[in-house]
Amino acid sequence: MKIINNYRGKLFMLLITVMTTGLAFAQEDKKIDVNINVNKGNQQWYMQPWVWVVAGAVFILLLAAILRSNKKE
Repeated sequence: MKIINNYRGKLFMLLITVMTTGLAFAQEDKKIDVNINVNKGNQQWYMQPWVWVVAGAVFILLLAAILRSNKKE
């Protein structure tokens, strides 16, 4: 705490703050061009979300049926 209270400490903290701010603004200068092309025209049948929902429902129903039939014996 003594170093912050004297003149050199305050000057050092000011210098670090200015340098950090300069680095933050330097990061903003980089421009990134992102081109996302989503082509939904050539999707396969297994890439459709409704197929996975139906398959999951069928799997759960089959699993429930198999587990229920084993308990009756």
